[in-house]
Amino acid sequence: MKKEAYDNFLMVFSFIRLIPHCIIFNLNKKKKILWYEVDRWLKLSRINRGRQTGFIYLMTFYPEFRNLFYYRIGRASDFIGFLCPKMNTLFISSRKIGPGLFIQHGFATIIAAESVGKDCWINQQVTIGFANDTDAPTIQDNVKIGAGAKIIGKVNVGNNSKVGANAVVVKDVPDNCTVVGVPAYIIKKDGVNVNRK
Repeated sequence: MKKEAYDNFLMVFSFIRLIPHCIIFNLNKKKKILWYEVDRWLKLSRINRGRQTGFIYLMTFYPEFRNLFYYRIGRASDFIGFLCPKMNTLFISSRKIGPGLFIQHGFATIIAAESVGKDCWINQQVTIGFANDTDAPTIQDNVKIGAGAKIIGKVNVGNNSKVGANAVVVKDVPDNCTVVGVPAYIIKKDGVNVNRK
């Protein structure tokens, strides 16, 4: 059986368990954000499906998307989450997350930022978290965070910046920068190569 036919077969059964999810999706006040995220995930994952079947596909085969969906719908997830379980090693507890968050391979990832901006991309084994009881990072718009990166404390990661794999960020990152290393330092600013602490 070809993969596409097999996926379609699974989606028929998955749709049945996702009926409550579809109802909550369509009644939710964040429906516009949810559709934006379905479109973005389909595009970035190179999935050639329409919105309706795309949502079912993402909920069936992308547990990272499930976690984000449950974050968006809030307390309603307590009643339907057992039908389509979350990825149990991906934790999302940020106060505010802008639309379009994409989590690629969310294994062993913690997103506990003060806020996350629009259209951010987070890879696996990333920790975004508190340095103490009150100090959490702020991630601005269009930030890409590589696998294994750590962003800790009251730091600001600027718009359009990239945090390299395994980098440890404990100080602010300006807009349009690429940072790498432990502790992280700037290697690119506004498209120009630099080497700045």
